[in-house]
Amino acid sequence: MPRKSGATPPSTRFRRTDADGGLRTCIVLVVLSLVMFTASVREGDAGGVFTTMRGAWMTITTPIRWAGGAVTAPFQGLGNIFVNLTTDQERLSDLKAENERLVARNAELEESEQTARRLESLLGLQSLYNLQSTGARIISGSTDSWSSTVTIDKGSAAGVAVGMPVTDSNGAIGQVVKCGSASATVRLITDENSSVSAMIQSSRAQGVLRGSVDGSLRLTLVRTDQMVEVGDTVVTSGLGGVFPKGLPLGTVLSVERTSGSLYYEIEVEPLSSTESFEEVLVITSLTEDQKATAEDVAEADKQDTTAMTATSDGGAQGEGESQGDGEDASAEDDEQMDVEG
Repeated sequence: MPRKSGATPPSTRFRRTDADGGLRTCIVLVVLSLVMFTASVREGDAGGVFTTMRGAWMTITTPIRWAGGAVTAPFQGLGNIFVNLTTDQERLSDLKAENERLVARNAELEESEQTARRLESLLGLQSLYNLQSTGARIISGSTDSWSSTVTIDKGSAAGVAVGMPVTDSNGAIGQVVKCGSASATVRLITDENSSVSAMIQSSRAQGVLRGSVDGSLRLTLVRTDQMVEVGDTVVTSGLGGVFPKGLPLGTVLSVERTSGSLYYEIEVEPLSSTESFEEVLVITSLTEDQKATAEDVAEADKQDTTAMTATSDGGAQGEGESQGDGEDASAEDDEQMDVEG
């Protein structure tokens, strides 16, 4: 049958009726809520219908809420554990990173402090002995096992020249033997080719400090009538005009006197080990008071003259043999004067 033009389709009519019914229900619920809320507020703590209803509702729902809490508690605990583990792991990573940063910073500060102490000691030595010097840094050690040398980062461009003595913060350690524009090679006093005019600080007994293949030091040409004891300080004598007078070289480690020998056998312990050398001073020139005086030279000559006399007066020796010993002592005297040149 043909549909009238003014009729509304059934489906449209049903949708409109449902929408109108839902709107009316919403309005009724909102009005009812407002009425109940107003009435509940007016009741206050005095009690009433709504208060009784709330109490009954709490009583009825408490077991349900308790049961729900008991069921969900393990899951909440697991969630908390997971969150805590995640947080703790992140915090642990942060703490590890911070610890590494602090360790590196501490090492840097400690190295700076040690460098500052070494430089302060060098300045103290420079001031104490009034040294005309320039500072340098050790950049490498010996390139072979037959020599004891180090290379410094200063050369002729900085005023360094062959023959100049070198010290660390404890005392004399060597002498420049090769010099380039920006670096120089220093032969250490422990090298077997090294020899330095030296003396016992307390008794002023003169001798020559020599290195050896094994790196030990020997103080030679010290007569047995001189006073030498273990622990005595050995210093530069100034003879030869290379090292300034009075710079520490080492301490006496042992003293032996061989029967019939004119000289002691003295072992000396250096004040510094090669491994501890980092910053040094190169002594560029000597002042007059740092050189051996005429009295020092006369005393050295006197000691050698006494040695020659003691040798020539030996009762068991023949005349020719005495003359030979005198010549040897004289040659040793000349060597002592020239060892540093």
